[in-house]
Amino acid sequence: MNKNDKKRPIHMVWFALAIAYLIAYVVLVIVKFSTPESGFAVNFFDKYVWIVKQTVTEGAEVIEVSPSMQQIALNSLINILLILSVAKILRMLFRLRSKKSDRTKTVVSLLDGFVKYGAAIAVIIYVLKACGVNTEALIASIGILALIVGLGAQSLIADIIAGMFIIFENEFNTGEIISIDGFRGEVIEIGIRTTKLLDAAGNIKIMNHSDIKNVVNLSREPSLAAVDVDFPYDVPIEYIEKLFDEKFAGLKDKIPGIITGPFYKGVSEYKDSNVTVKIVATCLEADRFQVQRDLLREYRAIITAEGIDISYPHVVIGQDEKSNIRVTQKDVKAANQFVEEQKELSKNLDDEHD
Repeated sequence: MNKNDKKRPIHMVWFALAIAYLIAYVVLVIVKFSTPESGFAVNFFDKYVWIVKQTVTEGAEVIEVSPSMQQIALNSLINILLILSVAKILRMLFRLRSKKSDRTKTVVSLLDGFVKYGAAIAVIIYVLKACGVNTEALIASIGILALIVGLGAQSLIADIIAGMFIIFENEFNTGEIISIDGFRGEVIEIGIRTTKLLDAAGNIKIMNHSDIKNVVNLSREPSLAAVDVDFPYDVPIEYIEKLFDEKFAGLKDKIPGIITGPFYKGVSEYKDSNVTVKIVATCLEADRFQVQRDLLREYRAIITAEGIDISYPHVVIGQDEKSNIRVTQKDVKAANQFVEEQKELSKNLDDEHD
């Protein structure tokens, strides 16, 4: 059982308690306004929930009675529990909604951040109120405080604004694979201020939104899996192309990650002991590395089954045996036809490192 599975029952218990508390609060409000003569509900509501101001008359003068510390403390507790309950319900609903799609998950992640921080600020205000701090004066001064904080936290504001543009312009979503300044990873979270990327090694890179530049989204279109494979010089290239023509149709079934292909692109390099040719196929970016490994494995199996091996540095004592593979004019014609067909099929699939 992973960590998320262990936490799920705890989340469900808190969610059930939050629902029960919210229902109780709503029922109390309904009773208060539907039956104003109901003694306990009205008195409790006026005294502790909303703290209705009480007045007494002394002679001709009407004096306002300040609430007691007990009233303020209980009022703060009631409202803190209400805020936490609403925040818990919203965040749980966000989690359920985030399973719909990557785009929904991204927007929900941002809204979840606003709910989390907004609830924290509201709780702090009520805690201060319970401690006797004049929160009304504090709230009234928030405008001036925001100006001061804004002048001293311009980078924070820049991160928030940049994050909003990332969301609204749909540059990337949670679950997509992107590359930022050469760092490739899956977007696991888009917060209010930062984006988190998880690379193939399990490392998490945290980037401020205002620092995100030169983004390459690798998940919107199929990616190109390209491999270079070798064969020795004494094997005619037409023979290799004939093998590709015969075997390529079955490779897609053997490698389920392939979307289209594989395709033969032609000779890419002449090495000291081997000729190098390129094979490409399209696939999802998340499958690209595995598809490349599978293509290399299948190529090795194909040429090994034909008695062909890749040349490598070795010491020969005696006469080096040469391959006795020969091709006919029919093989050459078939290979040339295969090459032309592959050029047409893969004309829009160019490896950037070609």
